[in-house]
Amino acid sequence: MNKLLDFIPEIPIADVTKRFVDWLTTTFSFLFTPIKEHFGSFMKFFSGELSAIPPIIVIILVAVIAFILSRKRLGLAVFSIVGLWLVYNQGLWEELMDTFTLVLIASLLSIIIGVPLGILMSKSRTAEAIIKPILDFMQTMPAFVYLIPAVAFFGIGMVPGIFASLIFAAPPTVRFTNLGIRQVSQELVEASEAFGSTGAQKLFKVELPMAKATIMAGINQTVMLALSMVVIASMIGAPGLGKEVISALQRAQVGAGFVAGLSIVILAIIIDRFTQSANRKAED
Repeated sequence: MNKLLDFIPEIPIADVTKRFVDWLTTTFSFLFTPIKEHFGSFMKFFSGELSAIPPIIVIILVAVIAFILSRKRLGLAVFSIVGLWLVYNQGLWEELMDTFTLVLIASLLSIIIGVPLGILMSKSRTAEAIIKPILDFMQTMPAFVYLIPAVAFFGIGMVPGIFASLIFAAPPTVRFTNLGIRQVSQELVEASEAFGSTGAQKLFKVELPMAKATIMAGINQTVMLALSMVVIASMIGAPGLGKEVISALQRAQVGAGFVAGLSIVILAIIIDRFTQSANRKAED
């Protein structure tokens, strides 16, 4: 029976993929190299500037923002103060700033790319038919696989971590933007057209404001996926709390690993509550 399966020779998928990635790396080295050098330097500078701010100022600022976003409730503000102080107390403040930098930049890039793609999908069935399978592929591929092309294109460090996080985290923003615009009442769209609105006016004054809550829900998912991915990206040299987790795992240091993991949980909860609170304000 095995001979029936062996009738067709092995398809050289791995070799073809390797040659394609090598070709991309060589052909577009003029693009990848400057991104790795200049963008990497910018990220290190940004993270360094964040770390230079006195922790007490950062903690107070986060608490004030939490108080405002949570409609002047103390719960989130108190949790932010206690949680961030605990991270500082455990000597992981710089690692926290590195992780936050990665999450912030990866999320911003995902939003900048994802929202226009979602708008394009909502306006064109052809674009939706092309982009949707790509999004399905991006979301079903195991997260660790994205580290391979990231290292091939950008080496190790912060930049490949951002690249992998961008691919992994962008789909929710694209999908929810498309969904939100498509769910806008056709009566409102037709009314705006009846008043002589241009396509741009209809998009920015009717469709996007009405779809804001749905888009914010997608952004919330994107930010949380970016956080999960930058932790995994520590395997290819991305700095931050994830690096501490991996180091503790390699050395079987249960206590250090737990503290680093707890710090990630604290950051995740704060970011999640912030984006959810912003979403509620968008709905209001």
